[in-house]
Amino acid sequence: MESHPLLKTRTFQFPTPMAESGDKKRYLNNTLPFKDPAAALADTRHEFGEHGGVNMSIEASATFTVMEPDTMRRIFSGELGPDRDFFIYSRHFNPTVLNLSRLMAAMEGTEAAYCTASGMSAISSVLLQICSSGGHIVASQKLYGGTHALLSHFLRRACGITTSFVDIGDLERVDKEIVEGKTKVLYFESISNPTLSVANVPELCKIAHAKGVTVVVDNTFSPMVMSPARLGADVVVHSISKFISGGADIIAGAVCGPTRLVNSMMDMHQGSLMLLGPTMNPKVAFDLSERLPHLGLRMKEHCRRAAVFAARMQKLGLKVHYPGLEDHPDHKLLKSMANDEYGYGGLLCIDMETEERAYRLMNALQNATQFGLMAVSLGYYETLMSCSGSSTSSEMNEEEKALAGISPGLVRMSIGYTGTLEQKWSQFERAVTRMNLA
Repeated sequence: MESHPLLKTRTFQFPTPMAESGDKKRYLNNTLPFKDPAAALADTRHEFGEHGGVNMSIEASATFTVMEPDTMRRIFSGELGPDRDFFIYSRHFNPTVLNLSRLMAAMEGTEAAYCTASGMSAISSVLLQICSSGGHIVASQKLYGGTHALLSHFLRRACGITTSFVDIGDLERVDKEIVEGKTKVLYFESISNPTLSVANVPELCKIAHAKGVTVVVDNTFSPMVMSPARLGADVVVHSISKFISGGADIIAGAVCGPTRLVNSMMDMHQGSLMLLGPTMNPKVAFDLSERLPHLGLRMKEHCRRAAVFAARMQKLGLKVHYPGLEDHPDHKLLKSMANDEYGYGGLLCIDMETEERAYRLMNALQNATQFGLMAVSLGYYETLMSCSGSSTSSEMNEEEKALAGISPGLVRMSIGYTGTLEQKWSQFERAVTRMNLA
């Protein structure tokens, strides 16, 4: 009896030559035609379970058997791989993680992707794959504190890789800082953490590509909202722990980019993912693959509420940073790049000027009115609040924070979607009244 056509042996998105030697070629942009991210996810082949279940099976094995003795040699030599349904060890490729990776590639519009154990492992693995000892990176001065520490301290000390931090809004300065033949990567966040400045992705890519430099963009703050690869970026990285997970219960990351790059990162002899081993648990991959189909709906509600709250907060006289506000300096830029119907992001910032005032506001919002929770991270269904300068940007010194526009009283809010909008707004208003701010 012929098997059901949808249950036939899977064929994966990209081939995997495992024994390819260290390839120092640039991994320049090679994207797919534009498609709405939610539509792209829906068009990706659905993986059914082993016995026809509507959900895919979890391949929890660390190692995989072969039917013929010579098959193992052929896998290790690169002759056979996941593209032909051959697997050897889950630190290399795992079928369940590979399926989630295909979904991430579809969402970001890249040829390939692979998922990792954390967002920082995705970032560090990409940079270590592209840059060698003595290499040079040009990076935005407005970055997540952990990334800033990686670039300014760890990579310099451990690998001799140096970084020049610049205001990426100054395109001429970016161009001057890129040294043709030496600079390997231009690195920035599509929407910066925590100040919510917006990168001019197309223009920055033109500058970098004119000098043969690979563009790596962290899109953690704006999945669905922006598609950097479709705007010219070569590589897109994510902390999946945030909006994509949505539950504040998983640590995970992803690298989305050209097939050549992803394969090189899994190379048996030279691959940063293969040799450093930031391996995603397949059970985590399964869990995340079940959340991606409704990411678009969640992002729309995060963004809708953030936009409403930002406008109302501004009317109360608070100093609000939100790129969806028309007076935000990057509003028109984001509007020109954003995907339709997803809004302007699910985060906003309130500048309370001093740390003491920031602490008072957060204390009232959590402990008096239950508007949100004092916690780092973002993308949770509850609103999360933190004073960035003393938390997620604390790795930066005072001068670096000033250059990034991080004031001592900057409160970052990841707007959730529990309760009704009016219910949550009432909680915010009561906290502000309690502080005599309005």
